[in-house]
Amino acid sequence: MLRLHSWHHRNGRLLPEGQFAGPMPWVIAIMMFLSVLIAAGGLGVREAARHLADELAGRITIQIVEADPFERARQTQAVLRRLARNPRIAHVERLDPQQLEKQLAPWLGTSFDTTDVPIPDMIDVDLAGQAADALPEIIEAVKGAAPSGRIDAHGQWLTPLNKLMNLLKWLALALVVLMGAATAFTVVLAARATLDNHRDTIDVMHLLGGTDVQIARLFQRRIALDALFGGIVGLAAAAAVLLILIERVQGLGSELVGNVALTRATWTVLILFPLGATALAMVTARLTILRTLGRIL
Repeated sequence: MLRLHSWHHRNGRLLPEGQFAGPMPWVIAIMMFLSVLIAAGGLGVREAARHLADELAGRITIQIVEADPFERARQTQAVLRRLARNPRIAHVERLDPQQLEKQLAPWLGTSFDTTDVPIPDMIDVDLAGQAADALPEIIEAVKGAAPSGRIDAHGQWLTPLNKLMNLLKWLALALVVLMGAATAFTVVLAARATLDNHRDTIDVMHLLGGTDVQIARLFQRRIALDALFGGIVGLAAAAAVLLILIERVQGLGSELVGNVALTRATWTVLILFPLGATALAMVTARLTILRTLGRIL
């Protein structure tokens, strides 16, 4: 052991450190690039869905669907008075009919007559809290004041979206795990190839008293450097792509897609990916080398 240690200091490194010229660091870079994009996509879309849910969960739209304009106006005012007295409602407002006509103009044209095509009165309601427990009370109040009233809870729209987001979340997690498994297999192949290339050196190290653990430590350091290099390259490339995509997506103006963004916590998780890949490579290399050396001897 002492002779191995002194020879290491007299002759420099027993094994050449990773020179980043072999295939392993570049394969890991590709795996890291894909893993970061997949993880960022899953986390970003989940954050957008959560942000949209926070905005819509406490909002309700009430339509007064009545052909008679006078009766429609009476029912609208009755609903507004009832809801204004409800302490569980933070804000209630009737939408401007002229604004509704402008929004319908692309479909009905600008010359349509509201007497021939009556437009329902629309009332926006913002709840003071969650919609789930307040919704039955509001439905009862609206039906008592406006028999023709229809209630649309925005949170109900989110049920299919939540199912899709959960599916995408687990799919992204599964793909990241598969990328990790592929990285581990790459390290196994690289470790075995390195052992075969340095079989003579390993025999000399054994003659000098080196143990399998000492030899594995030298090999795993070389593989860890290659893995760290590949991880940083993959992360840098993925980060550049993500910044471009986020800028383009936010410029679309979509209420759902435009909210896709990566928080500081998400970026922190993504930055840790190369360290995780390096740790995985070190453990995999160590186990592979120790197992292979045990078979040799």
